[in-house]
Amino acid sequence: MAWQLVLWLYAFASVISLIALNAYQLINLSDLEFDYINPYDLSSRINAVVIPEFLVQGILCASFLLTWHWFPFLIMAPITYYHINLFLNRRHLIDVTEIFRLLNGEKKYRIIKLAIYFSIFVIVIYRLVMSAVLLLMDEDDGSLESGIF
Repeated sequence: MAWQLVLWLYAFASVISLIALNAYQLINLSDLEFDYINPYDLSSRINAVVIPEFLVQGILCASFLLTWHWFPFLIMAPITYYHINLFLNRRHLIDVTEIFRLLNGEKKYRIIKLAIYFSIFVIVIYRLVMSAVLLLMDEDDGSLESGIF
């Protein structure tokens, strides 16, 4: 049962990092739209966090699959497939010369990802609290049966 708590703690940290990375990218895209940064700075900032985001999200999705947590896995599977497809077709990085043409699409894509990550965040919080409470209840029952207290 303790491995469940470790899994959900890892999932909590991963989802928080995914939300932060995605919000960072969305803020940078908004800054470009309002002309606070130039396209070169935007592409270098976003391209630096794309691969770590893909890795964290893929590892989290694989951990849900390997631990038989189907509901979170099925929510994350389409975006994992889309990330793999982007990476294999070499379209995962933002091009400096085409960013103004793709700005609205990139913002919508990241808003949708942010909504998916928030839905996973709600599930992870619920399961983290549930597994912690169940672990504490199991430990309390064990101490009463052993006769120590």
